[in-house]
Amino acid sequence: MAPTFKLQCHFILICLLALRGESRYLELREAVDHDPFPHLAGGASPKREELEAQIPIAKGRLGVAGAERGLQGQFTFTADRPQLHCATFFIAEPEEFITIHYDLVSIDCLRGDILQVFDGWILKGEKFPSSQDHPLPTTERYVDFCDSGLSRRSIRSSQNVAMIFFRVHEPGNGFTITVKTEPNLFPCNIISQTPNGRFTLVMPHQHRNCSFSIIYPVAIKISDLTLGHLNGLQLKKSSAGCGGIGDFVELLGGTGLDPSKMLLLADLCYPLRGPAQMKVGCDHTVLRMVSSGKHINRVTFEYRQLEPYELENPNGNSIQEFCLSTL
Repeated sequence: MAPTFKLQCHFILICLLALRGESRYLELREAVDHDPFPHLAGGASPKREELEAQIPIAKGRLGVAGAERGLQGQFTFTADRPQLHCATFFIAEPEEFITIHYDLVSIDCLRGDILQVFDGWILKGEKFPSSQDHPLPTTERYVDFCDSGLSRRSIRSSQNVAMIFFRVHEPGNGFTITVKTEPNLFPCNIISQTPNGRFTLVMPHQHRNCSFSIIYPVAIKISDLTLGHLNGLQLKKSSAGCGGIGDFVELLGGTGLDPSKMLLLADLCYPLRGPAQMKVGCDHTVLRMVSSGKHINRVTFEYRQLEPYELENPNGNSIQEFCLSTL
């Protein structure tokens, strides 16, 4: 039987699920100073759009707090006192889906307890993947235990991240879940577990947008770009950018989670004459591939977290000035 772990409720806890041997925790250190679910007081039913807008994020950058092995398996939360602002965020390997299975649930929905799974992440009202990039409408990305009960015991994410958020009034109540992963042959909409790495994003004849998210200031280098519309063609670069071309890659930066709300820093839709590299001083960097579905598109890139001295003294091909206020 898989080992059992107890979930903590320090207002917001992020569990990074690395199921190939090592797992890590990311925790927001600073507690929220307000109730993120005020409309639930007195047993009112949550409205999803309100809930989405009020999930908070603590001030300060996310950071690795510790590491343990074998975090996969069964997780249990039991309230020792009323727990009103709780959310747990799960992240797997880029090439994996996450499945969350309800084993046991003991909550009081009539009193205002909640237990919801969200397909993706929400932080401070911003979603990843964005509504533009996710295959499902926002309303279908929620699974609410108080609506469905145990008729839907298992929920599978559409990418390598998922979350649950919960509110439990009565001490002794809580829930037990089992978390597993499944392989994803064509990963799309990924949040990186690490501040350094290398990845190839492939989109084979699918009309969808895929983002790779790095929640760190990074130096990023694109070493290979293959867009189907470039085969056999030499396009003249337009001063208007890539907006009118069906297949392209964007580099985005910002402070929030939603790529659709970030600043466009660069776009690529023409053959590379060598590696394209730059430094991004934003808290959140996203490489986003837009695909028309007519071609096989591929982009290979590597990234590393910027050193403190690079943030203080930027040089070379740097676009840190767009994000100075967040550092």
